[in-house]
Amino acid sequence: MAKITRFEDIIAWQKARDLVGKIYEVSFTKAGSTDYGLQEQIRRASVSVMSNIAEGYGGRTSKDFIKFLYFALGSAAEVQSQLYIAYDLGYLDEQRFKELYELTSECAKIIRGLIKSLETIDYQLPTINYFRFDRTRVELK
Repeated sequence: MAKITRFEDIIAWQKARDLVGKIYEVSFTKAGSTDYGLQEQIRRASVSVMSNIAEGYGGRTSKDFIKFLYFALGSAAEVQSQLYIAYDLGYLDEQRFKELYELTSECAKIIRGLIKSLETIDYQLPTINYFRFDRTRVELK
């Protein structure tokens, strides 16, 4: 496993970041109308993929990390389901649908691989510096 010292080093997070950018580029419009509900929901789901990876990394144990990676997988499936809705309603053409669907699938595949790695090895998350309150001062430990 490559050395990971911060969540930004995680390839799954990097791919999820790409996904968020591409989802935000998409405008769901058809014949002058805008479906803000679907647009906001798919944006939130894509952000959730990225955020759950980061949040899991920030946890205290690899078990916590795995739990949040499963949440990220659920959010990726939600994005894919919403892509079908956007495609079926004519908000996405076939090429754009396939591009976004495949990117989401790639994120999910990487997340599954990370989960498998964490489950099969005794991986210890790096120590994260938290602020600890001391009556006279705040120290970074």
